[in-house]
Amino acid sequence: MRGPHNLWRLIRTGATFERTGAMKVVLEAMNAPPRIRLAARVLGWPFKWLGLKGDPALPPTTRAITALGPAYIKFGQILSTRPDVVGDEIAEQLRYLQDKLPPFPTAQAKRTIAEELDIAVDEVFSEFSEPVAAASIAQVHRARLAATGEAVAVKVLRPGIERAFRRDLDAFYLGAGLIEWLLPGTRRLRPNDVVAHFEGVVLAELDLRLEAASASEFAANTARDEGFSIPEPRWNLSARRVMTLDWAEGLPLGDNAALDAAGHDRAKLGARVLQLFLSHALRDGFFHADMHQGNMKVGASGEILAYDFGIMGAIDEYTRRVYAEILYGFIRRDYRRVAEVHFEAGYVPADRDIDAFARALRAVGEPIFGMDASRISMARLLSYLFEVTERFGMQTRTELILLQRTMVVVEGVARSLDPHINIWQVARPVVESYVRQHVGPHAAVRDLARTARVLGRFGPRLPQMVEAALIRQSQEEAPPETQSTFAPLGWIALGAVLVVVGVYLGTLI
Repeated sequence: MRGPHNLWRLIRTGATFERTGAMKVVLEAMNAPPRIRLAARVLGWPFKWLGLKGDPALPPTTRAITALGPAYIKFGQILSTRPDVVGDEIAEQLRYLQDKLPPFPTAQAKRTIAEELDIAVDEVFSEFSEPVAAASIAQVHRARLAATGEAVAVKVLRPGIERAFRRDLDAFYLGAGLIEWLLPGTRRLRPNDVVAHFEGVVLAELDLRLEAASASEFAANTARDEGFSIPEPRWNLSARRVMTLDWAEGLPLGDNAALDAAGHDRAKLGARVLQLFLSHALRDGFFHADMHQGNMKVGASGEILAYDFGIMGAIDEYTRRVYAEILYGFIRRDYRRVAEVHFEAGYVPADRDIDAFARALRAVGEPIFGMDASRISMARLLSYLFEVTERFGMQTRTELILLQRTMVVVEGVARSLDPHINIWQVARPVVESYVRQHVGPHAAVRDLARTARVLGRFGPRLPQMVEAALIRQSQEEAPPETQSTFAPLGWIALGAVLVVVGVYLGTLI
C-alpha cells in the first residue's frame, strides 16, 4: 500500500547503507564530491541504529543490498556489470547478486512444484538437485526426467516474493514523489513513470508462464543466429510459479579464468555479446533485457547460451529506426544528423537550438573514437550526457528505458571480457546492415506495401466509413442552420481521403 508510511523504508535504506559501511564505500567508488559525502554522513549517522544488519560475512555493499530486498538486488545486478562506473572492487562484490544469493530449502521448492503442477515430484523427476543458482526472484534446480532421462532446469519462485516486491515498489513510488517535490528540475526525468515502468517489468517477471512464452518466442526469432543458443521450455512442466527448460551446459560467462583455460577467445565473445544484443533489438524488436554474466554461459564449441527470460524488451519498428539512426550517426561522427533525428522524433523540444545540441553531442561522442576503451571513464561520460539532456530539456523516454539499461549492461559484460573493446567499431556492421535494409527507399516501398495491405482489408467498408466520417464532421463544425450541407473542412477531408485511396490504388498497379 502506497503512502507516507513508506518513508520508514526510505529512512531504513539509508540507515542500512550507513550501518553496513556501504555508504562510505559507494561514495568513494563514485568519487562523490566532499560536500555530498559530508551530507550523507550527517544525515545517515543519527539513523544508523535503524538499519538492517545484513550478513556480516559479505562485503559492505553486497551486505546492504541483500538485506534490503529483491528490488534493491535487481539494481545491484545492473551495477555489477559496470566496473567503469562503480569501480572494479564493488563490481566484483556485486556479482554475488547475480546467482549466488542464499537459497530457500529444496523441500519448499518441491512443495511449490507439486502444488503448481499437480504432480508427484519424485515420480516425474528421477533426479532433483539442491539449488544450483539462487537470485533475487527465484532459484534453479537441475533435474532429470524419469520418462526420458533428459536433463532439465527447474526454476521456482521464492516464497512470498510477490509481497516483498510490492513493498519495495511502494517505497520507490514514495521516493520518486519526494524527489519530484523537493527537486523540481528532476521532473523532466519522470521518476514516477520510471518506477511504473519498472513495476510492469517486475510483475511480468513474477509470472513464469510469461517467461516461458518469452523463451519460446525468442528461440523462434534467433533460430538462425550463428553461435547463439537458448534452451526450449517444457510447457507441460511449467506454471505461474514453476518453469522447466532444457538444461544449458557450459562455462559461466563471468568466469574469465575458466574461459581462458578452455581456450575461448574472450575478445571475440565480448564482441559477439554486443552484436547479438544489437541484432535482436534492431532486427526483431524483441531482446533479452537482463544480459548480465549470470544469465549466460559459453558452450564447448564457443557458442553463447542465454537463459533467464523474465525480463524481455520490445520496441516498435519506428523506435528501432530512430535508435539505429542515432547509433549510425554516432558511428559516422555525423552529430548534426544525430541532433536532427532527436528533433524529428520529438525527443528534444522544437524550440531548442539544433546546432548547439549537435555540438553538445560531439562533446559526448568524440572522446570514444580513437581512444582505448580502458582509458574512457564511462562514469564521467554518463555524467556529461546527463548534463546535456538537462540543458536541452529532454524528458525520460519510458519506452526506451529497458533498451538503454540493457545497452549499459551489455557493454559492461563485453568490457569484462575484453577491457579494450571499442563499442562503436563492434556495433558498426550490425547497425549499418540494419540501416541499409530499413532506412531509405527500400523501407519506403515496404511501408507503402504494408499500408496497401491494411487499406485492402478495409476496402469493402471504405465508402461507408468515409461517408459516416464526413457527415459527422459536417454536423459538428457547421452552424445549426447549415448542418445539412458539407462544411469546407468536410470537402478538404474528402479530398484527403481520395488522395489516400489514389496512393493505395497506385501501389496495386
